[in-house]
Amino acid sequence: MRETKSRYFSSFSVASFHKYSGCVLTDGDMQEKANLLITELFDTELIGEGALPSYEHAHQNLVTAGCEAVPHRATVYAQLVESELLWSWAQLQPAEVEGARLVPPPAVGRCAGAHSVCDVQLSQVSPSSFTPLSPLCAMFSVDFSKPVSSAFQSHSTSFVARAGGRAQVVLSWWDLDMDPSGTIVCSMAPTWTYPQPAKAPWRDHWMQSVYFLPAERQVAEREELSLTVCHDDYSLWYSLQPHSLQDAQAATPPPRPCCTCQAHLVWTRPRFGELNDRRRTGSYVAALRSVLSEDSVCLSVSDGSLLPVFAHMLGAKKVFSLENSRMSKQVIEEVLEANSKKGGVELLEIRPEQLTSQDLRGEQISVLMGEPYFSTSLLPWHSLFFWYCRTALAGLLRPTATILPCSASLHVVAVEFQDLWRIRAPCGICEGFDVTPMDEMVQRSLDFRESREAEPHPLWEYPCRALTHPTEVMTFDFTQCVPQEPISSQGLLPFIRTGRCHGVALWMDYHLTDDVTVSGGLTQPIREQGDCEWSRHRKQGVYFLRSAWDSLGDGRTGVSYSFTFEPSLGDVRMDFSITGH
Repeated sequence: MRETKSRYFSSFSVASFHKYSGCVLTDGDMQEKANLLITELFDTELIGEGALPSYEHAHQNLVTAGCEAVPHRATVYAQLVESELLWSWAQLQPAEVEGARLVPPPAVGRCAGAHSVCDVQLSQVSPSSFTPLSPLCAMFSVDFSKPVSSAFQSHSTSFVARAGGRAQVVLSWWDLDMDPSGTIVCSMAPTWTYPQPAKAPWRDHWMQSVYFLPAERQVAEREELSLTVCHDDYSLWYSLQPHSLQDAQAATPPPRPCCTCQAHLVWTRPRFGELNDRRRTGSYVAALRSVLSEDSVCLSVSDGSLLPVFAHMLGAKKVFSLENSRMSKQVIEEVLEANSKKGGVELLEIRPEQLTSQDLRGEQISVLMGEPYFSTSLLPWHSLFFWYCRTALAGLLRPTATILPCSASLHVVAVEFQDLWRIRAPCGICEGFDVTPMDEMVQRSLDFRESREAEPHPLWEYPCRALTHPTEVMTFDFTQCVPQEPISSQGLLPFIRTGRCHGVALWMDYHLTDDVTVSGGLTQPIREQGDCEWSRHRKQGVYFLRSAWDSLGDGRTGVSYSFTFEPSLGDVRMDFSITGH
């Protein structure tokens, strides 16, 4: 502190700063300006919650010149990499279908993509999944104790390429110097940057950011390059150019990325990854091949799906597809046009219950198909909407119609989380402060409803160990219409491994045929020690137990479960408890 006695202003939100706008006169909320500014205004992108305009306002209206800020300084870091895994989240890749090649529309390849940041737990992206092309670069710093500007700015850093490859992705994070000397540092760096990864702090409130370059660029080892980051008052974006063009780049910095192809507005980044998954595409192609014939009339029910395109490429007589929006319809039309298959699939912007025989040109459907994928789904079983669509379309199906997928199953496993349990754990005493009243308030809120519900999480980002066998607890037969009466299931998951059970993970498997299954959960058998490998494309459900339970792994205790599928609601009610034999 610069003075023995400090007058401080603390804020935890943008709204707080605006509330105090102009209130520094004697008749306002503050009798004099503060000389100590304490804030927490950050997000994964550092500035995404309006930190810059808030600091700018504070320095203009609320604090004295030469004040001290806590945190004192922020620094943004970036590293340029090549990564097939990460790039698959940004661009549609060509797909092989029975020897034919399905290519993305040119407009998608030219598009800079969605402007929003991609925030992930980079600690769970293995360094073997990317090739660093640059050193770790300090892009810019902000000293919060001095006047801050929210105006557009750009910062460039020159470097020599560490390796040759395709420049595609920028990995980025930031750290905070809490004091002027930088002796107390709060870092967002992923664990693989630490000499001892096990000692790295876990964070979920702030993670790391992935930025996709507007277009991939081939770079040579030892090539001199310049990486530029631009920011407005709320977001960052990156560009790459040869070092020799750095000055020209500074004169005309790149505009903020904006999707011009519409695909990045229709498909989320995990959805791009799903569509680019060759193994998954192979499963759908194999399933379609086994059910299609030359006289097949197909109807696809999924949002922005390539399934109807596959069916046409595999020789179906006629293919219809229901699209939920004009935008997704236009994207699939562009895919068809790019592959000279325009007219091969008839796209209908009609809800299933509104579809008539006239819309199908008098045809009866012989193959009703879906991935199923719906953009409005949050929890795994929300895609059971396909079952309701199948029921609504029953009158338009041939008596011998094939339904693909033919069924679905709900699976569960009791788990010990490495870190995710922290989002539900009470804080107790924190840095000498008793926050038990806050813990109790949060628990009362959870008890009101959320503690008896599952919530969606991408579990590939949150390591866990299975303490029980994975178990199929419910099945849904799509060859039949949705039943009128509820479906119930009860049972026990015995503990087979030692550990601390924090809750239950839930996911759906879709059985395309009797021989082909696509999972939205586990992608590999559980390892001997219980380690799980989860799909990166779909979120799984997590039901947290009210209190963690220590498992001895002897099978004498376990998690008792009860499920009820309510057809009138399209939802699954569930309850779990610890039970001993």
